[in-house]
Amino acid sequence: MGDIGQFLPMILIFVVAYFFMIRPQMKRQKDEKKFAAELKKGDRVITKSGLHGKIMELNDNDFSCILETMAGKLKFDRSSISMEMSKKLNAPEKK
Repeated sequence: MGDIGQFLPMILIFVVAYFFMIRPQMKRQKDEKKFAAELKKGDRVITKSGLHGKIMELNDNDFSCILETMAGKLKFDRSSISMEMSKKLNAPEKK
């Protein structure tokens, strides 16, 4: 009985860490992959570095996309597109 009592706090810490840190991070990664896979031509997006643009082309071979910006066309990896910022950009304005 004493052996289990020693490990109980460690087990509880691991369970709490899993539910509050590991699991949400895994869900976020899954959501970001889904978002990147569902991007389509014409979508307005923001990259993680803050660049605004519109998707002109999607390349499934190297998982990249070409964005049209005010400076011209730029090629980005789809993983560099910010899911949160792009959703805020495209959210309907509240009145």
